Amino acid sequence: MAYVYDAQNVFAKILDHFGAEASAEEIADFTRAVGDVCRKVGVDPGTGGGGYRLISNTGEAGVQEVQHLHVHVLGGRVLGRMLPKQ
Repeated sequence: MAYVYDAQNVFAKILDHFGAEASAEEIADFTRAVGDVCRKVGVDPGTGGGGYRLISNTGEAGVQEVQHLHVHVLGGRVLGRMLPKQ
């Protein structure tokens, strides 16, 4: 699958194998980087934001359309429940 490099994308470097082969240290670094982005864009409660949600779609049932590990950061407003309360 061909990818287009997007210099405006915070996570512009595509690592197809990251999800399957990353070490614990690399996963921790990725998680810290996501936290850094959330602070920089102002959604982290620790820096005055109202909060955020991270979503990672994985596999066919998760409707993964882009075949590399990435997360979607949703924030800036109240998001509501993801699933109905039972």
